[in-house]
Amino acid sequence: RSTPELNIGKKLNEGKTKQIFEIVDQPGLVLVQSKDQITAWNAVRKDQMEGKAAMANRTTSCVFQLLQESGIKTAFVKQHSDTAFIAAHCEMIPIEWVCRRVATGSFLKRNPGVKEGFRFSPLKMEMFFKDDANNDPQWSEEQLLEAKFCLAGLPIGRCEMDIMNRSTVAIFEILERAWATQDCTLVDMKIEFGVNVKTQEIVLADVIDNDSWRLWPSGDRSQQKDKQVYRDLKEVTPEAMQVVKRNFEWVAERVKMLLEPQVSGRVVVLMGSTSDVAHCEKIKKACVSYGISCTLRVTSAHKGPDETLRIKAEYEGDGVPTVFVAVAGRSNGLGPVMSGNSAYPVINCPPLTPDWGAQDVWSSLRMPSGLGCSTILSPEAAAQFAAQIFGLTNHLVWSKLRASMLNTWVSLKQADQKLQACSL
Repeated sequence: RSTPELNIGKKLNEGKTKQIFEIVDQPGLVLVQSKDQITAWNAVRKDQMEGKAAMANRTTSCVFQLLQESGIKTAFVKQHSDTAFIAAHCEMIPIEWVCRRVATGSFLKRNPGVKEGFRFSPLKMEMFFKDDANNDPQWSEEQLLEAKFCLAGLPIGRCEMDIMNRSTVAIFEILERAWATQDCTLVDMKIEFGVNVKTQEIVLADVIDNDSWRLWPSGDRSQQKDKQVYRDLKEVTPEAMQVVKRNFEWVAERVKMLLEPQVSGRVVVLMGSTSDVAHCEKIKKACVSYGISCTLRVTSAHKGPDETLRIKAEYEGDGVPTVFVAVAGRSNGLGPVMSGNSAYPVINCPPLTPDWGAQDVWSSLRMPSGLGCSTILSPEAAAQFAAQIFGLTNHLVWSKLRASMLNTWVSLKQADQKLQACSL
């Protein structure tokens, strides 16, 4: 495909596998250009692998798109060409954050006695200082704090370290969920953060490609698809490099599927009358933010029970997983009737009014036996609960919930830091 011409300025940085250029007429943005080079052990071994730049770029672009659509803050802006993408200009924090689900590789060397395949729950977090001369030594939190880094005007202290720690875990869990849809175990992975020079915000930066992780299809190490295959080569022959290349191609193809929902579901909001439309629209808006389709219907279980049950049957009959939300003020007959006649989940979300709300809510809370509908008063929270139900089988919905949890945690942490700065 043809790409718009960019006015490329000077080279800002060059690593083992990529180059970074300024974009002259777009301050605050850079071009990240991948190279066809593959390396191991801090480039003690290095080879050219034709097509690697395009595969790495495609992998990174898909991964960052998935994370960004989930709500994770990243430096990624958009893919520019087959071998390059545009990103926010960041000053990089010289730490590799490594997150592990399964013990393998260097962890076993550093922790003798631990058997390969040991599962970490919760995830195992490690930090390594980027220093090729000393083979990227492992660092403790104390070392990072004592280093007193200051990047793009942002001092890296306890708060910033905690944010990166938390973010690494969330990013790993989102990608682990995504790869599980392809029957692939995300074993471990390394990521880097930068400080956006314009916003002074910590964001996921650098790249996430097939050099960044270990991927074992069906959890089987002998089928590994990542750069470890290259590290494990006794000698580098053209035949051996073909095998490595095929693995990289497999990942670059498969990674596109991570952006596709596995199972799509829907929320059907039933309201007793159109006077509740405003309340229902809030549910719909929140559903859409999770990527869940939402339909509004009007039906009264008191005044037209046959019609209510017919609408129910319509949505049960087409095989699409559905969560019903019943919105009925005054006496809620809608939720209980739906719950008593459907095996699908039903959520009561009654629009309570100040005058009778305290009495009306009991018709949603106190049910005949055998009915399992929940009651959630906030329309946004009702949508969130529906999203949590779909998140069990849809990794894209789950990722939005997971990122939202992280972002809430980060904003509390930053609010606390601001408050402390004011009161000092």
